[in-house]
Amino acid sequence: MRSKTLTLAAVGAGVALALSACGANSAAPPAGGGGTSAGSTSAAASGGGVKVGVILPETATSARWEGFDKPMLLDAMKAQGLDADVQNAQGDTGKFAQLADGMITQGVKVLVIASINSDLGKTVAAKAANAGIPVIDYDRLNLGGTSKYYVSFNNTKVGELQGQAFADALKSKQGAQVIEIEGAPTDNNATLFYNGQQNILKPLYASGALKLVKSQPIDGWDNQKGGNTFEQILTQNGGKVDGVVAANDGLAGAVITILKKNGLKVPVTGQDATAAGLQAILRGDQYMSVFKPIKQEAEAAAKLAAALAKGDTATADSIATQKEHDPTGNRDVPSVLLEPQTITKANVKLVVDQKYVTAAELCVGDVQSLCQAAGIS
Repeated sequence: MRSKTLTLAAVGAGVALALSACGANSAAPPAGGGGTSAGSTSAAASGGGVKVGVILPETATSARWEGFDKPMLLDAMKAQGLDADVQNAQGDTGKFAQLADGMITQGVKVLVIASINSDLGKTVAAKAANAGIPVIDYDRLNLGGTSKYYVSFNNTKVGELQGQAFADALKSKQGAQVIEIEGAPTDNNATLFYNGQQNILKPLYASGALKLVKSQPIDGWDNQKGGNTFEQILTQNGGKVDGVVAANDGLAGAVITILKKNGLKVPVTGQDATAAGLQAILRGDQYMSVFKPIKQEAEAAAKLAAALAKGDTATADSIATQKEHDPTGNRDVPSVLLEPQTITKANVKLVVDQKYVTAAELCVGDVQSLCQAAGIS
């Protein structure tokens, strides 16, 4: 573990990447969202409000940051009277460090970071704190860090929803053989997803109701690597599998490709309620996904930032009423942990109704008739 006194430049050169808390997530800007395009790498809300810096991690494996988080953060910050400078590090630890340096030098009143990894995040937070700038960890907690607040979803609950839906899908198949394709081992969120899954599935493995073939984390949430890894495990198991726990929709899609290649169709979990994931659910190729309303996450971060910009920790504490434990730092961080929701074929329409995916984006090609049957137009 790197020292907190390590310079940001050294962190940029030496810290390993963990590209995304949620892996690949194809998304278009929601209707009515902010005025930035998914392809831009930086944006600042116009106006003379208090300056707040926001650094997002990347775009290569997850389009959510530009498609959802950026416009929603800009809108939410503006609604709180804040002038948000939202920039994206493009998966580059050095760029992340440089962006943080620039914002700290410019004297932002609050820094909101969705860091590439915990070592980088905790170093940035320590430097900001030394400059008297409060830091909010956004979407993933930086283990061993010093950020005073954390805004995300109940990520253990995300895993529990995956595990419960999966158990329900296989409840009639005693001894069903299961392969688990998990997220990046350097990503604390991936650990929380896994822990939640195991809260449901571990007793079923112990009883013999389900049989675990193998569980494998995937570095960087890399979908291609996830598909290749799944294929290797499947081959080693004689081509037999009855269900796959995939940590997100991107990995699920890679798994489904291999399943189709081998003439198999079994329950597969996912997460993020992406357009591709929802299409797979409507087709019956993917059993479920998990919907996380990012607008609520952005609004919570903006409210916290507004309070901290005024030095009003009492209000900040009244917003962040939950706790997330940091096992590395052995501390409980005041948090806003929002509730995720299971999405199956029965309620895909919910994601469209809330404008996170549009009907025009979802209902294309062979999915058009499936959308009609699901009441989506």
